[in-house]
Amino acid sequence: MVSMITRLRTAAAKRAAYNQTVREISSLPREMAWDIGIFREDAEKIAWRHVYGR
Repeated sequence: MVSMITRLRTAAAKRAAYNQTVREISSLPREMAWDIGIFREDAEKIAWRHVYGR
């Protein structure tokens, strides 16, 4: 039972980190995103790799 609760908490924390990362990347000014070599349109893909490592 404890293991299941731990897994749920971990999954919720990862999802929150994913959502936060998507919001942050999406809100970058386009020029700043280009300067650091990313496209805001790729925010979901970048966030997924950052949080879940796949």
